[in-house]
Amino acid sequence: MAQDALPNATWITCLACFLRTQAHQILFNNCRCRLLFQKLMEKTGVLILCAFGFWIFSMHVPSKMEVWQHCKSVTPCSHSFLVRMYQEKVRHHSGEIQDLRGNMTQLIAKLQLMEAMSDEQKMAQKIMKMIQGDYIEKPDFALKSIGASIDFEQTSATYNYDKARSCWNWIRLWNYAQPPDVILEPNVTPGNCWAFSGDRGQVTIRMAQKVYLSNLTLQHIPKTISLSGNLDTAPKDFVIYGMEGSPKEEVFLGAFQFQPENIIQMFPLQNQPVRAFGAVKVKISSNWGNPRFTCLYRVRVHGSVTPPRQL
Repeated sequence: MAQDALPNATWITCLACFLRTQAHQILFNNCRCRLLFQKLMEKTGVLILCAFGFWIFSMHVPSKMEVWQHCKSVTPCSHSFLVRMYQEKVRHHSGEIQDLRGNMTQLIAKLQLMEAMSDEQKMAQKIMKMIQGDYIEKPDFALKSIGASIDFEQTSATYNYDKARSCWNWIRLWNYAQPPDVILEPNVTPGNCWAFSGDRGQVTIRMAQKVYLSNLTLQHIPKTISLSGNLDTAPKDFVIYGMEGSPKEEVFLGAFQFQPENIIQMFPLQNQPVRAFGAVKVKISSNWGNPRFTCLYRVRVHGSVTPPRQL
């Protein structure tokens, strides 16, 4: 009995080993298949899902032909309605564009007008300043209002308008000629000037105090407001002297030429001695063509009451 039981036990043991080996093989194959499937899904799963989604989308989106056929199936009434709406929109926006263009044109015209008016106002203000004497921003020591006067002994005789105009001057009761001290006043208007006979003459201005001289300014009326329409009575070449002491000592300060196109001209003195003068002589040697008389409208004297600082 013992001998029969031994072969049976051996067979059972071999069978158990075989079954266990097969089970291990099956489990190994299952694990490998699972790993292969996972790797395959990692690489191709996204592509498969995209392909599936595209197929679903293509099933519900109409093709170009279907869209064209649908557009052709729209009734003529609906088509004309859409065209009318489009045309109305175009006309509406075109009108708005035209209105904006018109408003822009008006705005540009107004701005140009304002700019032109501004330029005219600036020019008018500049002319007024020049006429009123504010154009030269320097103290004027030849103003009559601060005590300046004319030294008549060192000044030419005044031109007599009436005598030159008529032999009947004796029946007139007064003379319209302006005295020399009119050149010490800021009122520069046509005719409000001092005139002397011919083209050579002089005027001497006594100042209220001694002044260290630096500049002299001559002023004439512009051609646009001249009654004769020209500037031939304006002075041309002249010389300036500083005067001091008794008898009067004359010190040459410079020779200049006045250009009547520039109605206000300031002349820096060519010689500026470090000394103060109580009077200034302006000696005119020519004018701009009038043989009968020369006119002086305004003379200004500039400087300081204290000695200038030496550089």
